[in-house]
Amino acid sequence: MPAHTESPSVALVTGGTSGIGLSIAQALLQDGLKVVITGRDPGKLDTVVRSLKMEDDHFDVAGYACDVRDRGAVHDMVDRCAKEHGEPKVLVNNAGRSGGGVTAAIPDDLWLDVIDTNLNSVFWVTREVIRSSDAIKQPTGRIINIASTGGKQGVPYGAPYSAAKAGVIGFTKALAKEFAAHGGPTVNAVCPGYVETPMAQGIRASYAKLNNVTEEQVLADFEAKIPLGRYTTPEEVAGMVRYLASPAAASVTAQALNVCGGLGSY
Repeated sequence: MPAHTESPSVALVTGGTSGIGLSIAQALLQDGLKVVITGRDPGKLDTVVRSLKMEDDHFDVAGYACDVRDRGAVHDMVDRCAKEHGEPKVLVNNAGRSGGGVTAAIPDDLWLDVIDTNLNSVFWVTREVIRSSDAIKQPTGRIINIASTGGKQGVPYGAPYSAAKAGVIGFTKALAKEFAAHGGPTVNAVCPGYVETPMAQGIRASYAKLNNVTEEQVLADFEAKIPLGRYTTPEEVAGMVRYLASPAAASVTAQALNVCGGLGSY
């Protein structure tokens, strides 16, 4: 009679088709988890899932097209994930966007979209996973939210982004303490600083336009603020997530941990 092989734990990673989210998916796959990623673009999602499967025959990865701003779509995505791949034991709320400008000129639609994408979606996805998954509610469950050093110290011309990420940190700590009293999962936030991603390139372009300087000057100014003198890589952020998702981090909860080259010191 063949030996029973336990199914791998399931990790759900929102916004997993590029940048930090893709690096997180790769790291968790390397640790033997089954990883389900989401993204808004079905074509890009399919391409990324195929690419990840080609990296290693042992990678167990799937994807769902989902706009995390849509509560109905979030409900359906989490329900399908639990039924088709297993209840998530690890949740990484990574989906997000940049957004800002001169605060007095920020239109309502931009403010609301940044808040929906970066903050409200974290609540909506987390709530649905908690409702759908007994696995996530165990002491071995892990909820990891990607916040930002901007949520701790503010970003000039980034009021919507900073407000949303500050909200993610507050939500993380509140939920962590709620679960800690009942032996539930750990809940933590990871706070990247400047990370070299496609979104970072767009941010530099926006700052260059706002300040009437070149993108190269913006990059030099940003790097000058960072004690290590360079941007963080997506893989370095994923390394922190990988640790928090592991058994070694069982006593780490209600924390907002910086991965920022020294940019943030609290």
